[in-house]
Amino acid sequence: MQINEIIQYLEEIAPLSYQESYDNAGLQVGNPGQPLQGILLTLDITETVVKEAIQKHCNLIVAHHPIMFRPLKRITGATDAERAIMLAIQSNVVLYAIHTNLDQVAQGVNAMIAERLGLLHTQVLAPMRGKLKKLVTFVPHAHAAALRAALFHAGAGVIGKYDECSYNVEGFGTFRAREGANPYVGTIGKQHQEPETRVETIFPAHLEKVVTEALLQHHPYEEVAYDIYPLDNLYPEVGPGMVGELPEPVSVEAFLHLVKEALHTGCIRYTHYTGMIQRVAVCGGAGIFLLPEAIKAGAQAFVTADIKYHEFFQAEGRLLLMDVGHYESEQFTVDLLERLIRKKFPNFAPLKSEICTNPINYFS
Repeated sequence: MQINEIIQYLEEIAPLSYQESYDNAGLQVGNPGQPLQGILLTLDITETVVKEAIQKHCNLIVAHHPIMFRPLKRITGATDAERAIMLAIQSNVVLYAIHTNLDQVAQGVNAMIAERLGLLHTQVLAPMRGKLKKLVTFVPHAHAAALRAALFHAGAGVIGKYDECSYNVEGFGTFRAREGANPYVGTIGKQHQEPETRVETIFPAHLEKVVTEALLQHHPYEEVAYDIYPLDNLYPEVGPGMVGELPEPVSVEAFLHLVKEALHTGCIRYTHYTGMIQRVAVCGGAGIFLLPEAIKAGAQAFVTADIKYHEFFQAEGRLLLMDVGHYESEQFTVDLLERLIRKKFPNFAPLKSEICTNPINYFS
């Protein structure tokens, strides 16, 4: 197996186009065209983690956080990140990050937090726009079913919990084949009318190349007429945060105990709230920007991290705003990555780093 196969699979789950503009997810260091020896999963890439990968004969490290958020002007070994990069290059270890793109998908980081808290009926808290497109094409009646099947197989036609979705209208098309053409039907130099089906279907924007290739491969015409439209629809499967419900309402104190135990956090900072807790919003990492969405969704608690002092005032008693720590909110991403890779490659066992990369300690 090649390292590229793992990377391709991860980017099918969490396309790089879903990452935030400030992010640097994807291949960080190394040649992904080499045979895979082993995978080490970690939240952060440090020099110690790279040494662990080498010791365990892993030539691919998959991390949640990129080791390079912004361009480096020099790599001299002056920082831990620079030393980690130098060691990875010297040892032919590939570094890969799957960050905010994994935060944005419905089966990603926030789903893992929701699972740990036992939330039911979960959905993306702030679905994104501009991530969907529509394909419209025209095909002879007899080929419409086969073409639709090919488009669906390529990933088109999924709307929420429904798949194989399309809209079809029957009519006729006209064309005249000119000299040098090789028409599927009709005669050179004469206008032809062909009974056709107009097929419309939706697809995620990142699948445009795959869907277009399926269209061109399975359409009988030499020249295929088709249109692709960008859509402004909300995409319920993609976006930051998640919201769900506890099986039954609990008190603030009981919920604090639940979160502390489930997320293994040494400290929770939280605001005053007098109500019961059942509907809960979560966002791994720095999620205060989603507070308005959490309130709008009717959440009685919002679990996130990296909240500044003055930002706590924004809760205004409308919900329980909680800061559980950045590392604590994302630490189970390693378990998620292991689960995803084992599902696709059941005969391959990735290793989880035994190193805690959390730079924060708590004194109590």
